[in-house]
Amino acid sequence: MESDALLLTFCVFADILDNSKIISEECQNELKALLHHYYPIEIDPHRTIREKLPHMVEWWTKAHNLLCQQKIQKVQIAQVVRESNAMLREGYKTFFNTLYQNNIPLFIFSAGIGDILEEIIRQMKVFHPNIHIVSNYMDFDEDGFLQGFKGQLIHTYNKNSSVCENSGYFQQLQGKTNILLLGDSMGDLTMADGVPGVENILKIGFLNDKVEERRERYMDSYDIVLEKDETLDVVNGVLQHILPRGDWRETQGS
Repeated sequence: MESDALLLTFCVFADILDNSKIISEECQNELKALLHHYYPIEIDPHRTIREKLPHMVEWWTKAHNLLCQQKIQKVQIAQVVRESNAMLREGYKTFFNTLYQNNIPLFIFSAGIGDILEEIIRQMKVFHPNIHIVSNYMDFDEDGFLQGFKGQLIHTYNKNSSVCENSGYFQQLQGKTNILLLGDSMGDLTMADGVPGVENILKIGFLNDKVEERRERYMDSYDIVLEKDETLDVVNGVLQHILPRGDWRETQGS
């Protein structure tokens, strides 16, 4: 099959803002405390998604409120990313460029902060016109200070059509029947829910944490499970297999 669209998730939050100079030490500690409290709930295999939902909303809401107290300026975002250790998975250039050159839409769902994720991709020089990001975007006041977040709150367990109704998401997927879905949580499995006319979905899961206790659920839910794989080698291999060989050769040569 030829891949018509690709959905994947990024979580860009703690590793950048939490460790940046624009966040006070007190705020960093509070954000880490939230992580230590709520993350075990997020990945708890014994709780249903319905049970986890209110905790995720509470976590994200508290974190966003803390950030809004920090007087973050819009002009600081690029510098924060530049000074961070933010990296995309090895093989990202081949991945992004292959999708772009083959006119495959790339939709990125992120429960992190869209402004930061977008800046990372831009600084890596792979922010192509085929990319569409659905995430929590910062809302700045007229003086350029963070005052809140735009639109509906996006957390781990609502990355699906419920947050895409006004994003032009469905219009861009009209006529797309094949989807390659990449995720690193159980919540990512619903990213293609609500997309009309889909015939084939290949789901690839990245299992990075608590591998032993979460392996069975991942194996039951994803078609391919990659354990502690920090690369896009397998994904690029899949693309090489399903895309026309001539197009792939052209991509590699660019």
